[in-house]
Formats: sequence, structure tokens, C-alpha cells
Amino acid sequence: MVIVEGEEEHEELIPGLPDEIAEICLLRVPYPYQPLVRSVSSSWNRAISNPSFLLSKKNFSRKLSNPQLFVLGFHTVTSKLQWQSLDPSSNRWFILPQMPLPNDTVCSTSFASASLQTQGKIFFMRGTSTIVYRTVVNKWSTASGMISEKSYFAAEEVNGRIVTVGKSGTEIYDPEDDTWRRGAKFPGELERYETVVNGGKIYVTEGWWWPFAVRPRGWVYEISSDTWREMSEGMKDGWAGESVSVCGKVFMIPDVDLPMKVYDENTDTWRCVNGERLPRDKVKKPFVARGLDDRIYVASLGLKVVVGTVVDDDVCGLMVTWQVLDAPEGFGEFSPCSCQVVYA
Repeated sequence: MVIVEGEEEHEELIPGLPDEIAEICLLRVPYPYQPLVRSVSSSWNRAISNPSFLLSKKNFSRKLSNPQLFVLGFHTVTSKLQWQSLDPSSNRWFILPQMPLPNDTVCSTSFASASLQTQGKIFFMRGTSTIVYRTVVNKWSTASGMISEKSYFAAEEVNGRIVTVGKSGTEIYDPEDDTWRRGAKFPGELERYETVVNGGKIYVTEGWWWPFAVRPRGWVYEISSDTWREMSEGMKDGWAGESVSVCGKVFMIPDVDLPMKVYDENTDTWRCVNGERLPRDKVKKPFVARGLDDRIYVASLGLKVVVGTVVDDDVCGLMVTWQVLDAPEGFGEFSPCSCQVVYA
């Protein structure tokens, strides 16, 4: 249908269907193919780029999409950084566009990444820069820069906001109005930052360092009250691996070949989890991990991925089983820096 001169031309999204129904069809196009439908027609391009479509995608992301693993890899030969995405259900990889950073190599300034799971966004921060990847359009764009330049810091998503923690303090990003604000002063300085988010809190520690002469330090940040407190002794002393949040609990993958552990807040202890151990013959260091719902995603050297499923059995208690997903041979020279799991 063409409108008379002076009005906008209206082209049906899908001939014979009301636009409201057609938009629901477009919402169901899976990642990473949704950005490709922009090239089908100008009407589809306008529909997918419309803020109302992006809002619908955000509101229904868990119903209409599957979790995707996004891995930031460091190429050991070229020193380049590159994001890749894996669909665990099909074991298919997808290379993201290059991040819009000048001289994108690993340098003296460290970096951090975080994600908004229900909005399909990944945030990458380095120096004072913040850039964001939107899965629905397969594009990177620039967001507001951080208040102070960062060196040696970590970033996590807490209750829909991005929180950075480091020597320069605590900063909080609100994606709704694209603004940063300062949070409570970080009470200490760490040699490195190991973090996990659970129950609206960020747990931060430096872990154990050889030769283990000094006990690790650690703190807990609660965003609702903007306060820091010292981490409990049992949690600090037992934190010796990569930690993730799954099923409302903090789990730890030990640095050595031991069973995975889960933190018990009531007793301030780490206890072993039943089931299978991490398949160390497939997972080579360095590796990074991220939890979502009842799954643990681990990406290791060569971007080989294993996915653990956590089950809380009434008889056997917490158990985990692992699925191995082999990576393409071309990824052999990539070392993982970080990973995010997003409903794309």
C-alpha cells in the first residue's frame, strides 16, 4: 500500500499479515541471523532498528532466544583481540565484528567486560573507554566513558547495572540513561581481581598467590546499599579457583584436578559437589568460566568449551555433569581472556 504524497510510504512487513504479527515473527529469528534480515527490505530494516522492537526483544529475550556464549580471545601470534560467539545447542561459532578500538592489542592498560543478559548487550571497558555490542543488530557502538582511567580492575553486571571495581574506585553504569556515577570507595588494593556476582552482591578477592605466605584479601559489595564489607574468612581462604554463580549459589572450579566446590554461607565453608569432575584432558589452562541459570560454561585454550549442568537432587544433593564442545582447528592459537553468556 502506498500513501498519498505528504505521508510516509507504508510497506507491509510480511504481505497478508498485520505488522504486529509480523514483528513477532521477526523477533523469533535466532541470533546471529537476525541482523541479516535487515538486508531483506527497507521495511524490515526499519522494524528491527526501531526502539520499540529493541524493547520487545529485551522483554522477551528469555522466551524467544537461547543463551549464547561470547568469548574474547587473545591471538598468541598477532596479539589481537577478537570476540567469537558459540551456540552451545548446535556447536556453531560466529565471529563478531572487530571492536572499534584504536590499535586493538593487549597493552599496559588492562580491560574488563560485562554483559546484560536480558538485553543482549556486551560491554567492553579499557582505559576510560566503554563500547557496547548489541546482538540484535550485530554492531559495536560507543557508550559514555568511565569517570576515571582504569588499570587493574574488574567489571560485573548487578541488577541491570555495570559495576567496575579497581584501584581507582567503584563506578556504576546505568544503561538506561548511559551515565556513570561513583560508588562507595573500594576499601583496599588487590594484586589481581577475581569476582563473582550472587544475590545482588559482588564478591572480590585476589585468591592465593605462590608461595602462599600471605592470606588472600577479599571484600563484598552490595549495590542496593552502596556499601563494602570484608569477605568472610572461610570464603577467602577456600577460594582457590574460578568461581561462577549458578542456581543461586557460588561454585568454584579448583585450579587443580579436584572436585568442584560450592560455598555454604551458613557454615562459611566450601564443600565438594558430587558428579563428574571437570574434564581436564579437554580443558587446558588458561580457562575462564561463566554461569547462567543451571549451566556452567568454561572456555579454555584453543577456545575449547565444556558446559556443566548442575542438578540439585534430593537424595544425592548437588551434582554436575559435563558436555564437551570441540572448537575449530583455526582457533588453536587463541587464548581466552573473558567470556559472557547472553540471551541473544
